[in-house]
Amino acid sequence: MNELSVTRFIAAPPAKAWDVLANRTNEWWCPVPWRAEVDWGARAPGVAVHTVMYGPEGEVHEHPGIILAWDEGSRIATTDAIVGDLAPNGPFMIGIWSVEPEGEGTRYTARARHWTEEAMKQHDEMGFTEGWEACAAQLAAICEREA
Repeated sequence: MNELSVTRFIAAPPAKAWDVLANRTNEWWCPVPWRAEVDWGARAPGVAVHTVMYGPEGEVHEHPGIILAWDEGSRIATTDAIVGDLAPNGPFMIGIWSVEPEGEGTRYTARARHWTEEAMKQHDEMGFTEGWEACAAQLAAICEREA
């Protein structure tokens, strides 16, 4: 499996972590100074999800996808493996974000499963670990501040 992942303990209840993950995604999704607008749509498998990331120098990156799984309270899975004009370069990855109880807090895990080893290496070279760890830290900070 061509997977990259990050995990982090969040000192907050799973319900809080899920609420921030799913309902306040725009607050933590991109490493600062970037920002994101994530539209989960109807929050069900087969529904389109659309993410736009905005960089500090005017960069705009659109990421259309499809929700594969929406397990309320625990897991979201999406993919960009869609056809037509929305994915002109072909599929890149399946993203999986999950929260689960761990002791007095929550274990957050984010996974990126790639169709090819080349795509996985490309994502890693793009700064996957640093970027996704920064997002996990931003998510944790919100949850822990409010817990």
